Amino acid sequence: MSEKKSPAVHRDWLAKSAAGILCGGVMAFACSGLFAQLNADLPLAIRGQLAMWMVPPIWLGVLSGVYFFSSGLRAWLGLGGASVFVVGTWLAVRFS
Repeated sequence: MSEKKSPAVHRDWLAKSAAGILCGGVMAFACSGLFAQLNADLPLAIRGQLAMWMVPPIWLGVLSGVYFFSSGLRAWLGLGGASVFVVGTWLAVRFS
């Protein structure tokens, strides 16, 4: 009887984790800044709390979803592109 081997753990989990930590952090903070810019009519206390507390769920959501990428390179390219887009949008809103 031959035993079926389980699929090997991909060696690029470190690259995926790094992409999730770095690019996910950039995206989370940029989304927080974008939220704060777009909701300037809210009182500062409420806007500040909402902007502050939205960072961890976004960051952890990106970090947990990064393992669905097929490789570390794709994770870096996808999340890097998304980070550039969100930061660019935030800068466009901020300086317009």
